[in-house]
Amino acid sequence: MTLTEKVESRPRPLVAGNWKMNGLKSALGEALAVDKALAAEVSPIGAEVMICPPATLIMVMAELVGEGSVTVGAQDCHCAVSGANTGDISAEMLADAGASAVIVGHSERRADHRETDRLVREKARAAHRAGMQAIVCVGETIGQRQADLTLEVVARQIAGSLPDDATADNTIVAYEPVWAIGTGLTPLVADVADVHAMIRQRLCERFGEAGIAMRVLYGGSVKAANAAELMAVENVDGALVGGASLKAADFLGIIEVYRTQTVP
Repeated sequence: MTLTEKVESRPRPLVAGNWKMNGLKSALGEALAVDKALAAEVSPIGAEVMICPPATLIMVMAELVGEGSVTVGAQDCHCAVSGANTGDISAEMLADAGASAVIVGHSERRADHRETDRLVREKARAAHRAGMQAIVCVGETIGQRQADLTLEVVARQIAGSLPDDATADNTIVAYEPVWAIGTGLTPLVADVADVHAMIRQRLCERFGEAGIAMRVLYGGSVKAANAAELMAVENVDGALVGGASLKAADFLGIIEVYRTQTVP
């Protein structure tokens, strides 16, 4: 059976917002507005929706949206359960605060904090240990793309960053070309398709059936104006959204794609 024939076995797409180091308590109204808008829809959105706020807002946001249409995630975690790691937060602490997932290996962590594939893999394992999903980020720099190394770099990150216990239930992959994050630039649709097809192939080779069902998100300057085109690409199972997730109206414009358009 081909991947196309098995596509129906994949879980619902996911649209996740990464607030990064933005948001005080006054911003919680944006998350509540998203939750209320989704709950009020007559025809349901065909995707899961998540917001990953700063750690300071996880507990209060989780309490605010409750069992509503929006789930709450986190942006990073430490590998250890506890210990003398001043300023760090364990996966267990995040889960205790109400997070159901955690982003690991974001390009900003890899670049600014020199996180390696091995460390990202350990953080993903920590998320699994705490009963959370790991959203594992991969992506190439502009220099690597110009050197025609995109597929090689991303394949290496996939191999090194995903733990052996990864399943469709506990792991999500997010492809974010580093040069597109926050710049307003996006790759050509054909380039996105090529990278996601390669990721799907590697996931299937390593994890078998789980590789077919594992969600692969696209991130990198996703906004309402380009979401429909990007989300329609084969093997794109949703989006990891940065700046456009900070305002409810902008974020809902992206989410709306999964109500107004049939996505492969």
